[in-house]
This record gives sequence, C-alpha cells and structure tokens, in this order.
Amino acid sequence: MLRQQDVGHRIVVRRIVGIREGRPLFSDALGELVELSETHLTLATAHGPLRVPVTQVHRAKRVPPTRRPTAAAVVALERAADEAWPAPTRGRIGDWLLRSADGWTGRANSALPIGDPDRPLAAAVNEVERWYAEQGQPAMINTPLPLAAPVGTELDARGWTARPPTLVQTAPLPLPAPSSVDTPPAAGRVDLAGGQAGAAGGQAGGQAGAAGGQAGLAGGQTSAAGGQAGRWESAVVELATAPSEGWLAVAAGRKGGLPDAARHVLTAVDQVRFAHGYVDGTLVAVGRGTVTGQGRWLGLSLIEVSPEARRQGLARQVIHELVAWGVSAGATHAFLQVEQHNTAAVALYQRLGFVTHHTYLTRVAPH
Repeated sequence: MLRQQDVGHRIVVRRIVGIREGRPLFSDALGELVELSETHLTLATAHGPLRVPVTQVHRAKRVPPTRRPTAAAVVALERAADEAWPAPTRGRIGDWLLRSADGWTGRANSALPIGDPDRPLAAAVNEVERWYAEQGQPAMINTPLPLAAPVGTELDARGWTARPPTLVQTAPLPLPAPSSVDTPPAAGRVDLAGGQAGAAGGQAGGQAGAAGGQAGLAGGQTSAAGGQAGRWESAVVELATAPSEGWLAVAAGRKGGLPDAARHVLTAVDQVRFAHGYVDGTLVAVGRGTVTGQGRWLGLSLIEVSPEARRQGLARQVIHELVAWGVSAGATHAFLQVEQHNTAAVALYQRLGFVTHHTYLTRVAPH
C-alpha cells in the first residue's frame, strides 16, 4: 500500500467500482498522489481530481514519472509566485524563505522550503517554528511536491497537519481565443495604466480564484433575470494599476478583511494590473495580474464574478484581458494556483489550456 512518502509522486490505483455476479469490477486510475489519509486518497489525473475511499482501493503503487518539471523549473516558478505575492515581513534560513503578513492568506504567512537551508533538515524546521513563534503566528510551511517530499516526511513525524492540496497550473501565452459560444464579445477594453484611486487589490492565497467566487461585489448589483442574456454583451473590462474601492471590497470579503499587510502583498509588485469588469456601470467581475520571474510569468489570481453574472463568460473575459496585458509586457507563460477541490475553477482553467505543473501542501504545526 501507499505511504506518506508517496505523496507528490505518480501512482496507479486499481479500485473496486462495482459487483457483477458476485465478483468485483475494477477500474484503474493513473495520476499524481496529492493527498493520503486514513479514509481516502486523492489523485490529480489528466481528467481532473479523483478522490478514492480507501475501502475501494484494491491495489495501489508508485510508478515512474512521465514528463515532470525539473527541480530547477519548480524552484523558478515558486520564486516567481513569491514575487507576485510579496509578504512584508521576511526572513531566510539558508535558501528557505520565511514570510509573514499578519496572518492574511496562507501563502504570505508560510515558509517556502526550496533550496539548501544550510543546516540539517530537523534543525531547519526547528528554526521555522522559532521564527513564527517570534511573529506570534502558527508555523506553516508550503511544500511543493515532490520537490519538498523529504520536508513533508519530517513534518509528518512531528504531527503537522495539511490543508487541501493546491494545484500550480501553467499555460503558454497567448491563450486560445475565447469561444463565441460561452464567452460573449466584450464591448470594450480600457487600460487605465496611468493609475486609479484606491489602495490595494488581491490575489488568491495561494491559490487562484475561479469563476465561482462569492457575494460582496460593491456597486448595487441587480438580479440577472432569465431574459437578460444580451445584457452581458455590454461588459467592459478596465485594467488599472490600482484597485477601486469596489475591487477592494471583493478582496476583503473573500479573504476575511484587508489589513495593512495585505495591502502590501497586493500592490508591492513592479508590474501589476487590477481588472474591473462592469455591466451597466455595475462592478460584476474582478481579477489581478502580475508579471514576475524576470518577465516570463504572468500570474493570474482572484478571478471573481458576482453570483448573478456567473456562467456568462465574464471570468474568461477578465482572464483574456489580463493575458493581453501580460503578453504586451513580455510574459511568455501564465501561472495560477487553485485548490484541487475547487472543481469549477479547475474545469474553467482546463478549457483555457492550463495544466498542472506541480502541487503543494500547506502544512500547519500542531498547537
């Protein structure tokens, strides 16, 4: 059977899917093991996430990887993602990064164990625990897999828990053109690069948001009745170097507030744009884009659509406007981070051409 050391590696699972004439029926699944518990295991497969109860597993084993990004490629992408989400308080343990932002989002408040910590692994984890204790915060470590699998094994032995797996997904730019079937044409695009009043905006904690989103978009929303399909064709996406108050309200609602440290995280990037999607003057969609990693990577995050405007192609419209800006800024690839269980978001990004580059787990120290 599988062990925690197999998390982050490619496995094949033979599972029981039914019974016929008193005999079990089997089906095989191949993918990356992103979660393993006493009750279930989760694979990232070519068709999306697959959660399998342990009671249905007949056999499971690790298999050789196919095309896997090199360790150097994972490190480069993780550092580009860190640049796109800069915590205001930082430290180092050798090459490891320590990050704190008053508890706002997991990624801005966790260590990133890539590279050489310049000491034995156990001593490095001890130092992580000490540093976060000084910040008055619980110790957390983001473990890119399988690169940081040895770190994960050490944390398992210490009783650290794991948050849901996050997929780091990438796509070459430009993305495929929006489908005329599910994405209404935009009435226009306005790039307010000269600046716009407002404080900070937001990126998915590590985790890129999806077309789902949540309520809370400012601006007096109206209900989308059945006969208003043509209304969404008037959508206009504006790109600005700073977010509006309405944009900030979305970030605050999604992330549970917006402390000063969050404002630094969201705006302290040299190349950043905040997308505002309006219909009839009402803000109904938002998003954030950054260009980091020596200009190679466009980071997409906080792609959010108000409830009454969902499934109208607005998320795609926001993404494609941010992509157009990123390409004009010289980016050649896009990345985003999305929780593996957010199936709606994963499906949207898959249609746009994104594939999983690697996964990570946010590990949390026991109290």
